[in-house]
Amino acid sequence: MATIKTYVTRGKINESFHDSKCLIKDSNYKTIFSTNNGNDLVYPRSSIKIFQAISFVKSNAYKKYKLNAKQLAISCASHCGEKEHILVLQDWLKKIKKNKKILQCGIHNPLNLDSSNKLLLKGNKPNQLHNNCAGKHLGMLSGCLMHKMDLNNYLDFNHPYQKDIRKHLEYFMECKIENKQKGVDGCSAPQYAFPLNKIAIAMVKLAKTYSSTLPFSDEIKLLLNAISQYPHLTGGLEKYDNQLMRITNGRLFAKGGAEGVILFVDKDKKIGGIIKVSDGNNRALPSAANEIFKKLNILNRSELRELSKWTGEVISNHANKKIGKIYTVIK
Repeated sequence: MATIKTYVTRGKINESFHDSKCLIKDSNYKTIFSTNNGNDLVYPRSSIKIFQAISFVKSNAYKKYKLNAKQLAISCASHCGEKEHILVLQDWLKKIKKNKKILQCGIHNPLNLDSSNKLLLKGNKPNQLHNNCAGKHLGMLSGCLMHKMDLNNYLDFNHPYQKDIRKHLEYFMECKIENKQKGVDGCSAPQYAFPLNKIAIAMVKLAKTYSSTLPFSDEIKLLLNAISQYPHLTGGLEKYDNQLMRITNGRLFAKGGAEGVILFVDKDKKIGGIIKVSDGNNRALPSAANEIFKKLNILNRSELRELSKWTGEVISNHANKKIGKIYTVIK
């Protein structure tokens, strides 16, 4: 059993620390790394968006509305509200001929600080498209349009579209969703908790589906290829999970979520799993992930070098003075 502890220093003192849970499996579904939390229930949050997007792709809405690879990628996104994100989403709205107010995800400022400041300085207010989950919601709405389903309650647990999403999650997780596993995400969409062991299975299964003719292989290939082509559209230019995909040229698929979660899979080695920061603090995640990937030889030296800013990540204050760092120890 491994332990993963990420320290936050100030001066020469460890001021704070964060523990992480992790479970990783190989192509035979054998556990190759674990913190012995396999049965713990975790809400994967936004990291399961690719599974939620299967219903959208399966509906063939992308064909009818002539959606491109950028829009396929952003259907799995937690976008930061950068200029390109908004342009891609605006184009999608035009293609389905709907108003942005139809999205029930809610409104928040762009997650990217520069984009948020520019919006404010222009005297504009954020709208539904600035919500980081807007692409997921447009995927749901587009799928509902194809099936002529009610758009007014598309987020209800009992809506036929949400039932279809649950079937796909249960298939990949190999786990029946019980009532105790149900929750509501920050964007008001249904969210489900799964044991770490089942999530790791799902990630290996995702890789196997990508490289074979298993059920949903066409949908998964389309989504993963689009994400590999435009990794920044699933988050932002500076986000760790997007940099991870860019630096590995799409060999790794990785998706982060709120409360310190990241799911990943090496599509070549078919090694996949989950890392979850126990207290939900996302600042610990890149450091912990880098150390795990280094330990398991998932990243080579060149890739680790490109991601080195998150190994011993420097903490600076508002005067841009170095005052500490973030580092992870695995035992």
